[in-house]
Amino acid sequence: MELILFIILATIAAVTSILVITRSNAVISAVFLVLNFFALAGLYLLLNAQFISVVQIIVYAGAIMVLFLFVIMLLRTDGEPRIFSDKRYIKYFALLISIFVFIQVSYLLLIGSPSKSVTGNQSASINSGTIETIGKELYTNYIIPFEVAGFLLLAATIGAIILAKKKFE
Repeated sequence: MELILFIILATIAAVTSILVITRSNAVISAVFLVLNFFALAGLYLLLNAQFISVVQIIVYAGAIMVLFLFVIMLLRTDGEPRIFSDKRYIKYFALLISIFVFIQVSYLLLIGSPSKSVTGNQSASINSGTIETIGKELYTNYIIPFEVAGFLLLAATIGAIILAKKKFE
């Protein structure tokens, strides 16, 4: 069951990533990017990394994509001429780089063995992405940096509210 779910999510991620770069409409491309982010979040869940999955959905699929859509809609790039439409050498250069990256990835998959690089306690590395482990680390070993970061975020929020209030007065 887990393998079938992985294949489905990986296929969705691969297809939507191709659709992101092949669509001419930027809004449609951004929608496919959101679908890609959700598929990646599902893959993170399969890897037992719940925190990274939730952050992927909240930060990337939520906040960053809303920002992208606002920028795309405000710029209105529909009437703009295409930058790379008449430059064939750029397409050949991109094809050359793509072939080079494909060769590198193929070499790493066929020649290199990722299992040789795994050392140490495997159960600790599997549990390192869970919310429980991250919470324990934040509230035990990293409590002072966590409190400082919280104080800085509070100060930045208060400063933004004061600046916005002065602007509207």
